[in-house]
Formats: sequence, structure tokens, C-alpha cells
Amino acid sequence: MKSNRELKAEAKAILRGRWKDSVLMCIVPTLISIAIAFVIIVLTVIPLYQSGMFNDLGSTDAVNSAGGSGGSGGGLISGLFSALFGAGISWTFLDLLRGKKQSIQPFSDVFRGFSGAFVLGIIVIYILSTIFTTLWTFLFIIPGIIKAYSYSQAYFVFYDTYEETGMRPDFLSCITGSRHLMRGYKGQLFILDLSFIGWHILAIMTAGIDYLWLTPYISATKAAFYDNLPKRALA
Repeated sequence: MKSNRELKAEAKAILRGRWKDSVLMCIVPTLISIAIAFVIIVLTVIPLYQSGMFNDLGSTDAVNSAGGSGGSGGGLISGLFSALFGAGISWTFLDLLRGKKQSIQPFSDVFRGFSGAFVLGIIVIYILSTIFTTLWTFLFIIPGIIKAYSYSQAYFVFYDTYEETGMRPDFLSCITGSRHLMRGYKGQLFILDLSFIGWHILAIMTAGIDYLWLTPYISATKAAFYDNLPKRALA
């Protein structure tokens, strides 16, 4: 397994000469994320004003309750869209790494996760992973985080299995395959994520604009991470 520094270098090599198309590929999910956030805010705030809750003595509890339910529902929707778009972007970089693609088609590759062959798998894996991670989090925060890293490669496993067999794999087997792959490598991926904290702070300071460049960089690095994982556990 390569070091995180080597994985980042591999990602930069893929992006070299492809930054423009990579940024264009990330514009669509960025705009959709902003739109979803706006809709959630509107659907949460407007009914409160119309019902006059802000004028009630108990308005604080009402706002917290509405905000909590709206936030949790919005988080699930946002997470699902992130999974669908993120899978398409990550698979594109994986194909570039392996030489299966030579260029990026920004406005088609970003929607790869929405195609009939993949959309159901991504949705089910997202739901199952969220349920399992949440149940582990009920025990304690740390087990939930560990399990989230254990399941992190499930979309890649799904994609590889489908590409190799031409058949949609069992969803639970993709999660199990991810768990096997990540044995002994969860810590490395955790440290890899930590190494991007500075970039995340910079992106936030630029009102999210820098995510147009940061998202491809992280996605390409994560694709390199998966591609370098020993695949013995999938046998």
C-alpha cells in the first residue's frame, strides 16, 4: 500500500491537464447542493412564519423542533445526492487511474451514478450504511466512526463487481467487501482525511468556491487509495 503522500501525488498526476474538466464536473453537484439547502430553509422557515410560531412564547421550542426535523430530513436528502454524485465522480477518476478513460466528459460523467445500472445500488448501499453506522453510533461515537470508515469503499466494490460480472451485485456483500478491504487501513484513511482539514478551512473561507478544486483533488486521492488497497479480501 502506498503512503498518503504517494496517493496524493498519484491524484495530482491524474488531474494534471484535466483540472478544467474536473472543475466543470463538480459544478453541477455544487449548484444542486446549494439549491437543496435553499429549499430546505424555505420549507422550514416559511411555515413557521405563516403559523405565527415566532410570536408565541414557546416559539424557541417550536423552531428547534421544526429545525431538527427539517435538518435531519434535509441531511438524508443531501447525503443521498452526495452519494450519487460522489460515486460518479470517484468512478471517473478510478477509470482514469486504470487507463480505462483518457478524458473527462464533465456533464455526463457526473451523472454516472444516476444511470439505471447503478442508481438502485447506490441508494440501497447509502441507506444500509447509514442505518448500520447510526446503530453503532448509539453505542458510542467512536464505534460509529470506525464503522463509517469500514463501509467507505462499498461504492467502489459495487462498481468493480458490476464492471467485472456485468450483473448487479448483492448490496450487503458490497458493504462486507468494504469491511474486509479496510482491515488494517482504516487508520490510514482517517489520517488521509485529516490531511485535508486545512484545505476545507480555506474552502469555507472562500464561501465554498474552492470546493470546485478541492472536491476533484479529494475524489482522485480516494480513488487512488481504493485502487491501491490489497484486493485479497475480495477473493
